[in-house]
Amino acid sequence: MVTPDVKRDAVVHICAQHGVSQRRACEVLSFDRSSIRYRSVRPDDASIRDAMKKVASERRRFGYRRIHVMLDRQGIVMNLKKLRRLYREEKLTVRKRGGRKRALGTRRPLALPSRRDERWSLDFVSDAFTDGRRLRVLAVVDDFTRECLCLVADTSLSGGRLSRELDSLIAGRGSRRRLSLKTARK
Repeated sequence: MVTPDVKRDAVVHICAQHGVSQRRACEVLSFDRSSIRYRSVRPDDASIRDAMKKVASERRRFGYRRIHVMLDRQGIVMNLKKLRRLYREEKLTVRKRGGRKRALGTRRPLALPSRRDERWSLDFVSDAFTDGRRLRVLAVVDDFTRECLCLVADTSLSGGRLSRELDSLIAGRGSRRRLSLKTARK
């Protein structure tokens, strides 16, 4: 989209280079003569721009809405849409904060265990009763045999309870080399 200023410059250029009238230049370029002849009567906003820049320099993370409130407190009352236009013209827009950083590349898959009891996986499953209470289930699975070694269900599973259950499982099955914990949210 071409701005009116650029259109005015094009008409002036054609009039000067080719010696044609303004009417003919507008006709050739298919511009409306009223938009070419129009002169803006917008008031000078230098004082508002200066006050806005001052607030923006003091408060770097403030957007145009917060600056509008600050200017209201200083006694400069104006339309929010006009303030937003001036804010963008002065290039004061605050950069949006970046999102959560995610790991780059592909994850290396876990090596498959070669015998039973080499690696166990722990997973927590949660559900809710109709009265709002939560039911939590701890599942311990042997990764080689896919056997469920232990299921512990309760409304609350503390770290001490988890430790006791794993100790009793190790006492019954012997020690294991690795323990894997699934941390995906469900």
